[in-house]
Amino acid sequence: MSSEAAPFDDIRQMITSIPGPDKAAVNAVRERDRQLTKPAGSLGRLEWLVEWLAAWQGKAPPSVDRPLVCVFAGSHGVAARGVSAFPPAVNRQMLENFAAGGAAINQICAGLGLGFKVFDLALDMPTADIVEGPAMDEKACVATMAFGMEAIAGGTDLLALGELGIGNTTVAAAIYAALYGEPAEHWVGRGTGLDDEGLARKVAAVEAALERHRGSLQDPLEILRRLGGREVAALAGAILAARLQHIPVILDGYVVTAAAAIMHAIHPATIDHCVAGHLSADGAHQDVLERLGKIPLLALGMRLGEGTGAALAAGLVKTAALVHRDMATFAQAGVSEQLSD
Repeated sequence: MSSEAAPFDDIRQMITSIPGPDKAAVNAVRERDRQLTKPAGSLGRLEWLVEWLAAWQGKAPPSVDRPLVCVFAGSHGVAARGVSAFPPAVNRQMLENFAAGGAAINQICAGLGLGFKVFDLALDMPTADIVEGPAMDEKACVATMAFGMEAIAGGTDLLALGELGIGNTTVAAAIYAALYGEPAEHWVGRGTGLDDEGLARKVAAVEAALERHRGSLQDPLEILRRLGGREVAALAGAILAARLQHIPVILDGYVVTAAAAIMHAIHPATIDHCVAGHLSADGAHQDVLERLGKIPLLALGMRLGEGTGAALAAGLVKTAALVHRDMATFAQAGVSEQLSD
């Protein structure tokens, strides 16, 4: 094998060493759940969330003491084709809005007690236009994945992932089309609010990109570097690093899920530690989630991105952990265990 392929080989090698779920922790959660003052199964998916947390944190009871929302911001050459209702200059303006605490994600994190970090992935240097050639070369793609892996090095026990980047729903749609087939129009949505003409340009860009790279899209990592963006690559790296570090992950919407879809295509078990935070109103997100076997925690009709849906879901996960940890047992409360439904 040529040395040119070595960087992606390193990623594949890491995937072969990912840890599995902690079954003992799950069993311990189930045992405690049977003793809590409620009918068995009465909290529905909240009970499943606690088991999921325990499985991937590797402890029982699980806890959410240092939740973190990470947003990766990237710039795309394809945005110059008019595939978004907003110009690329909005990337920098929104990043400044984040820094000033003025964005929706700032308020959600403040309200739910979540940490927040945003990473500028060379916003002033767009990736190459995917219609004309690969977005990144292999070394740049792997380096960006490595950056995403390092971004969570500060420590967290629950990671919610988000993104920012004018044009990134276009690259997400191209990734899905390359992975799953179906016509481009199936995957392309209106993103930030495109009119009909803009939607037609977006579909045309995805179709042209698929044609340009036809014959080179069998490998998921090749799909990532050719059709993706820096934020998608960094998100994929963060997903992998979280798995290696026993950190459960909440996925945001259409673009973040594209990074998860790449990892799933390499090996489906690679995203077992991920849950879908919400169902995005953009594109064919429901279709993607079904292919990944993910049921969204929330369905609020949101399509903002920026980690907003994942952050709201993190509040739900945090609550589930608190309920499991602090709810009284039958013995503590002096309640008969024969509760009716």
